[in-house]
Amino acid sequence: MQELKEKISELSAMKSYPKELFFSGDTSLLKRKKVSIVGSRKPSKYSRDLTHQIASQLSKNGVCVVSGGAMGIDAIAHKAAGEANTISVLPCGIDIKYPAINKNLLCEIERQGLLISQFKKDFKATAWSFVVRNELVVALGDVLVVAEAELSSGSMRSIEFALKMGKEIYVLPHRVGESSGTNELLKQNKATAIYDVKEFASRYIDEDAKQEIKIDDFLEFCKSSPTYDEAQKKYPERVFEAELSGEIVIRNGLVLLI
Repeated sequence: MQELKEKISELSAMKSYPKELFFSGDTSLLKRKKVSIVGSRKPSKYSRDLTHQIASQLSKNGVCVVSGGAMGIDAIAHKAAGEANTISVLPCGIDIKYPAINKNLLCEIERQGLLISQFKKDFKATAWSFVVRNELVVALGDVLVVAEAELSSGSMRSIEFALKMGKEIYVLPHRVGESSGTNELLKQNKATAIYDVKEFASRYIDEDAKQEIKIDDFLEFCKSSPTYDEAQKKYPERVFEAELSGEIVIRNGLVLLI
């Protein structure tokens, strides 16, 4: 855990630039194009699936995904982007790894990606530190994606920050009666709906970083159209994740790249 001394231009949009910033990991991610993704801690399957697809596609385009390390949408966005292509902003000291349920994920992000916080070692998360965390998450991204949010949720504070900063806001289109917060944004023309994941992600490409993204051994393996059993035996966890994100499809017992 070290203090970040150099100024980060994106943070000039905040109400006041952080007095202190601490980090652990790869600070070169701060120089990438970045998209912030936030949302419900208990998202619907629809929101989970689309968030995974969006974060995965952005990562393939060389874009760094920023989120808050929380359960639900945050964790899905971090995992789908890949630990080496994501920044997690914490509401506590970097040494604490909060929430505990995401400890392994946060440790991997620290090892391969970047953890960043405005709080010193041993500082425990409080109600107000989540708000501080949310502002930093929004400020770091070029735009904000809100996957799912009710009007009474904490994600609405992130939306308020984005509006004050003049950040463009994107949301998933939800059915009437679901995700009341994002539906209200659409109603007021304060957000743009994402109807096509690849089309949305194509707006945000970092060509230099794209060349540096690690080759996915699993996807390389799938180019040979292995059987489902072969893929499951060699990459038991990745088969499900890749199918969920729309990277592969299983037909007639074979794993096929899309």
